[in-house]
Amino acid sequence: MPAAAAPIISSVQKLVLYETRARYFLVGSNHAETKYRVLKIDRTEPKDLVIIDDRHVYTQQEVRELLGRLDLGNRTKMGQKGSSGLFRAVSAFGVVGFVRFLEGYYIVLITKRRKMADIGGHAVYKIEDTNMIYIPNDSVRISHPDEARYLRIFQNVDLSSNFYFSYSYDLSHSLQYNLTVLRMPLEMLKSETTQTRQESFDIFEDEGLITQGGNGVFGISSEPYMKYVWNGELLDIIKNTVHRDWLLYIIHGFCGQSKLLIYGRPVYVTLIARRSSKFAGTRFLKRGANCEGDVANEVETEQMLCDASVMSFTAGSYSSYVQVRGSVPLYWSQDISTMMPKPPITLDQADPFAHVAALHFDQMLQRFGSPIIVLNLVKEREKRKHERILSEELVAAVTYLNQFLPPEHTIIYIPWDMAKYTKSKLCNVLDRLNVIAESVVKKTGFFVNRPDSYCSILRPDEKWNELGGCVIPTGRLQTGVLRTNCVDCLDRTNTAQFMVGKCALAYQLYSLGLIDKPNLQFDTDAVRLFEELYEDHGDTLSLQYGGSQLVHRVKTYRKIAPWTQHSKDIMQTLSRYYSNAFSDADRQDSINLFLGVFHPTEGKPHLWELPTDFYLHHKNTMRLLPTRRRWGSAVLCLAGVGLSTSTCQIESYTYWWTPEVIKHLPLPYDEVICAANLKKLVVKKFHKYEEEIDIHNEFFRPYELSSFDDTFCLAMTSSARDFMPKTVGIDPSPFTVRKPDETGKSVLGNKSNREEAVLQRKTAASAPPPPSEEAVSSSSEDDSGTDREEEGSVSQRSTPVKMTDLGDSAKVTENVVQPMKEVYGINLSDGLSEEDLSIYLRFVQLGQSQHKQDKSSQQFCSRCPDGVIKLTPISAFSQDNIYEVQPPKVDRKSTEIFHAHIQASQGIMQPLGKEDTSMYREYIRNRYL
Repeated sequence: MPAAAAPIISSVQKLVLYETRARYFLVGSNHAETKYRVLKIDRTEPKDLVIIDDRHVYTQQEVRELLGRLDLGNRTKMGQKGSSGLFRAVSAFGVVGFVRFLEGYYIVLITKRRKMADIGGHAVYKIEDTNMIYIPNDSVRISHPDEARYLRIFQNVDLSSNFYFSYSYDLSHSLQYNLTVLRMPLEMLKSETTQTRQESFDIFEDEGLITQGGNGVFGISSEPYMKYVWNGELLDIIKNTVHRDWLLYIIHGFCGQSKLLIYGRPVYVTLIARRSSKFAGTRFLKRGANCEGDVANEVETEQMLCDASVMSFTAGSYSSYVQVRGSVPLYWSQDISTMMPKPPITLDQADPFAHVAALHFDQMLQRFGSPIIVLNLVKEREKRKHERILSEELVAAVTYLNQFLPPEHTIIYIPWDMAKYTKSKLCNVLDRLNVIAESVVKKTGFFVNRPDSYCSILRPDEKWNELGGCVIPTGRLQTGVLRTNCVDCLDRTNTAQFMVGKCALAYQLYSLGLIDKPNLQFDTDAVRLFEELYEDHGDTLSLQYGGSQLVHRVKTYRKIAPWTQHSKDIMQTLSRYYSNAFSDADRQDSINLFLGVFHPTEGKPHLWELPTDFYLHHKNTMRLLPTRRRWGSAVLCLAGVGLSTSTCQIESYTYWWTPEVIKHLPLPYDEVICAANLKKLVVKKFHKYEEEIDIHNEFFRPYELSSFDDTFCLAMTSSARDFMPKTVGIDPSPFTVRKPDETGKSVLGNKSNREEAVLQRKTAASAPPPPSEEAVSSSSEDDSGTDREEEGSVSQRSTPVKMTDLGDSAKVTENVVQPMKEVYGINLSDGLSEEDLSIYLRFVQLGQSQHKQDKSSQQFCSRCPDGVIKLTPISAFSQDNIYEVQPPKVDRKSTEIFHAHIQASQGIMQPLGKEDTSMYREYIRNRYL
């Protein structure tokens, strides 16, 4: 059954920049190189950007003819063959944008990319290298002495460091938003459908629609969430003049993907972090929030789980959970001129009505819904008042805002002094965080695109029934979000987010039917894989904001970190201090220039001459805005004496939220189907086999000669290869608790590892129920009480060791040959016990009686009294036992397909149907016409 809607794939994925003296010609094509678009960039304007997009889709032959005519027309002498008039400047994979300082414009192109993740067949790429090309010709260039310095500052933003993009998946939105858009009702899609016919005449267009019965596939493309787009300012100048396929939006943060193998079934665990481009900067230079409610170091982290055996957004199983980190939403800062490791915290402005916090939480309600849960990890008890300043102000702000919200949608505030608990020897930090994580996930829920599995109905779980969120016929939606903060939002925040993510991962695995209880233990392959992802995630975000990697990791709070980790922590602390003291100012200038916060202007102070960038990020300081405040029905005019109502910005002390947002809570307003959100979508109707919506052809490219290295170029971490021990007879389940020192590099002959490895199995429906949290501790030590039945089952999965020859010495034999008790779990030389022998005889008698059973005895057994045990067959085969198997019957259609396949191998071809003919014509038209 075809999908009702599909994401639109960009038709500009490969670019070639051609150069003449008067123009640049940017030729872009899709991955199959069947459709081309051309941009004409004028090089005769010294300071203006003139771009022409004819919006025509060219074929490969038409582009060759066009380039040939351009080459011939730009030669110095007519008919001269020695010199070319058209030069190939550079090949690229996308346009980052256009930027101008004091001279002409530059174009920034992506010249190298690397695949980092695969989300339902949609590739996510990381920028590896870029090229910055000056557009105006040398003959019209007007030189400026400060141009080179601005260019160096701009290029200090390393685009090859953690910038990501995708041609078909919107990275600025969550998976829940992207899949919710694709499941819009067909009636609304039809009303929003735009014209899809191109200017060129299509000889197969009408015939294709008739063949499909007039039913095509809707392609949907949504506007990006500009808060997490980092090249929005660079693309703004061409946004309204070129086709949308030229606009390639990039995000900054982190992207990692690992493969979790569950008895051969691949499950992809993906972690994506989106760093906000609003109020962005470095550690001590960007603290708190600006006047628009944007906070420093704001990062949205999303963990995705998908069954990789089915690559489809409609037929596959997908789940995600989103959480946010960000600075305390107040006006506060730290003065680094004192050269102290911990500069004093100062509140810059008094905000008695929590105006900036109201703007911040209003944004969160619109994007995530309710409840908004604030987990504050800063210190509460200090000898000298330092971090406690922020706690007191944040409590006052949340208390003030909550008194005006409806009781069911109030902001939940959770204060917890994590540093105090870390120093205490009697408290386990991660146990307390696990309790907080359980309560948070139960309130917000998570997203999954399929209804509850049948196993959850057969074996209901109390924790699952208490889960919050919004339950819909097609699955579950996450409503609300956890917002975690400490002072820096780095070390403590990353550990807290890991614990919440670990708890959510258990629910996600349970919802997909991969484990039988929504619970995961430490020291399992799955949690080790997830912990490694989160440590890479924390290191990357810490380098971007703080200048060094994480100082305190999950192992530090578990108190199992090796003694060498302390020296590494000291080095990271020194690296962070050096970066904050000496290089953060230059990095801040580069970010301000790259994001368009500062625009170089002739006659005004340069970027390096500014004493501060405070007014650049706080726009209310740039001009006097008379505001009118309303308190209920009374109006308080602060600075609007003699001004009309239209010139005053009306704001309320009490109704601080957006009215449309509060109406749809707990659902996020951005995902509600309304007229305002429909305007953000581009909906088109395509043929069934159009390349713009066929993700299968985009990923596998079946009509091209490709290699496995190109198709499956993504090399990700695997739980079976990198985490599962290589010990003989080990349980391959990624949910089995293992010893902390037992990794994929374990030695073969470690006896204690083999005997104590199997402690718990939480895999599928056949697995026994796992022990509770109290039974299996989250500490590094394993329980010694291993189940005897599990020890015996190891012998069935172990492999025998090859015996040495008799001529070898006894010493060599002793080293190579392992005892039978160690390999098989039992000593075969000993005699069987009476109990084991009686069990074996009963199995033999049961098999013999089943083999001798005839039809009359079967009928007799069907009329057995209630006292006799009835064995109900569970197999799909009509006759299935240990002696013979009768396969099921094959239907007629399957038999015809098989015979047609055999005849095709002998050269006897079947006549083509209408659908096959239409597919072949589509291929010919896209490939050659």
